[in-house]
Amino acid sequence: MDNLYDRDILAWSEQQAWLVRQHATGRRTNDAEIDWPNIAEEIESVGREQLHAVESLFTQAIIHMLKAEAWPLSRGAPSWRAETLRFRADARRRFTLSMRQKIDLAGLYADALRALPEKLDGQAPLPVPELCPVTLDELLASL
Repeated sequence: MDNLYDRDILAWSEQQAWLVRQHATGRRTNDAEIDWPNIAEEIESVGREQLHAVESLFTQAIIHMLKAEAWPLSRGAPSWRAETLRFRADARRRFTLSMRQKIDLAGLYADALRALPEKLDGQAPLPVPELCPVTLDELLASL
């Protein structure tokens, strides 16, 4: 390998996709040009990125849910509730069953708690639960 992977990931991915497709159809290729270790790494990273995207959407949903609960009389509360629903819907569309065992909902909730401001519009928040009050199934449920 001439380190194309490190120099130009787009060119590397196009080249490798072409080589793998040729290989898959039985056409002759120089198998030494197929960068199997980096291909395997990239395949794994696709899954990690999808999991990260779903976790991020859940975290955003929880942050907005907590803001609406902590400052229910704020002018922003209706939009926070709407955003909670949107983030949950986006997460639901991207969620796959294999993600269930990898999502640390308690950790995401703790991250969301840390992201809450100490005050909003000069107002301290109402108390919110210290532990996540919703399950993964509840976050995934259609409303």
